[in-house]
Amino acid sequence: MTEQNTQVTARRALRLPRADVWTLGAALIALVVLAPMVSVLWIAFHPTENIWPHLVATVLPRYLGNTLILMLGVAVLTALVGTGAAWLTTMYRFPGRRWLDYALLFPLAIPAYVGAYALVDFLQYAGPVQTALRGVMGFESARDYWFPQVRSRAMAVVVLSAALYPYVYLLARAAFREQSGCSYEVARALGCGPWGVFGRVGLPLARPAIAAGVALALMETVADYGTVQYFGVQTLTTGIFSTWLNGNNAGGAAQIAGVVLTLILVLVGLERISRRNARFHRVGRSSRPVEPAQLAGLRGWLAFGLCLVPLLIGFVLPVAVMGWHALRKPEVWLSPGLAAAFGNTLVTGGAAAVLTVGAAIFLVYALRMIGHTAARWVLPLTTLGYAAPGAVLAVGILIPLAALDHMLADGVLALTGWDPGLLLTGTAAALVLAYSVRFFGVAQGAVDAAFGRISPSLPMAARSLGRTPGGALRAVHLPLMRGSVATALLVVFVDCVKELPATLLLRPFNYNTLATRVFELASLERLQEAAPAALMVMAVGLLAVALLARTSR
Repeated sequence: MTEQNTQVTARRALRLPRADVWTLGAALIALVVLAPMVSVLWIAFHPTENIWPHLVATVLPRYLGNTLILMLGVAVLTALVGTGAAWLTTMYRFPGRRWLDYALLFPLAIPAYVGAYALVDFLQYAGPVQTALRGVMGFESARDYWFPQVRSRAMAVVVLSAALYPYVYLLARAAFREQSGCSYEVARALGCGPWGVFGRVGLPLARPAIAAGVALALMETVADYGTVQYFGVQTLTTGIFSTWLNGNNAGGAAQIAGVVLTLILVLVGLERISRRNARFHRVGRSSRPVEPAQLAGLRGWLAFGLCLVPLLIGFVLPVAVMGWHALRKPEVWLSPGLAAAFGNTLVTGGAAAVLTVGAAIFLVYALRMIGHTAARWVLPLTTLGYAAPGAVLAVGILIPLAALDHMLADGVLALTGWDPGLLLTGTAAALVLAYSVRFFGVAQGAVDAAFGRISPSLPMAARSLGRTPGGALRAVHLPLMRGSVATALLVVFVDCVKELPATLLLRPFNYNTLATRVFELASLERLQEAAPAALMVMAVGLLAVALLARTSR
């Protein structure tokens, strides 16, 4: 009987879910989200012209080396700054602590490429720093004094770290706050000083959260294009653009994109492996929260200064530089193309947000109803799009979509004699699709958490009263999830507004968004004209940061 029961259980586990609208819809959504990454790998292994040996022998080592150096620098800086700021604001009281507790999140609103433009404008030869230095010291030219190279790999690390450290700060702060104050009291009673308490108690307990934050920062570093392109650092992402647009070789671009995708998957795997065997628990339900210690006098102001530095570089400097340019010449707000870029951003970002969140609600609800063992693997797989850089997704979307577009146009022409042109790649449809795939993981995470907070008895009661699955979703789930759905819509929209690589590769001809307008004008050294669009992008980002700060109290 035992063997028979085992066989029955195995057959049930292998039984496919019943084919209905919800199952087919969930399968279609998962297929669309995963298709670009599968497409990249297929094109990389089946290129029209295989230039892989040439890439390996020439440019790929330089691309990979620069990318790894950037990753190492960003990992070290974000871990130090994010963890240090989280520890100081959680464990100590000092002047300005309450304000800094939330202000340290503000750099999340600033795209790294905007920070790069502001830093270069501030530090370059004609900028205010070197101009003041020459005026004070009496120098007549750059030959009379030494100044660090502004457009360099080191500065790219600084800019990226200043924009990305909030990932580590946010997760580390939450981890420190959730720890029991009793652990620190015991450590102090055993003779540990401030550094000993941090190194032996606080840091080990917060290590999983810090590792997760650093992994997010590294994924964004690998995906970045605007910053490294402006600083002249050749990375894997710039290699995709160069091979595809300048070399006119889509297969080679897909092969570099495959390297990027592999690097991202390694990062995700290492982060999960590092936390696999770690278990962290509170001592008991009645454990007391951490009680911050008072830092008085010079030590308090030193803590304030240390926390203020990353905020100045990551938020205050970009806002001040862009604001100064925009206010110095107000007519730039009426520049031709700005209103169109704003409208295009609203349309594409809004459409992508609605489509992404709607698809996430459908997929999560369908998988919860299906309850099949295979469905448990679908949700983690569909989050890989968020880890994939926009340039990688652009390669995986544009090439097969262009082939489909030509097939549709040829079919319509053969049947009707009318040439409709490119319906998908010739419009913003490809851009909306890329945004939806890229940020599907963000929407899915928020929606899945919202479903998990609803008691199963409520939809069961609705079903027992005759409601269909769709009726239960509309009458029970959606009203209770209204706040989470609105948050997901806002976060996805903000991410779409800031996305640059996918937008540059997939936008139709002469179609600008705020992000591409900032990039194009700044690349032409027309920062004054780029300032209004940059300020709009930052203002939209601040909405999401304000919401994040409110929910993380």
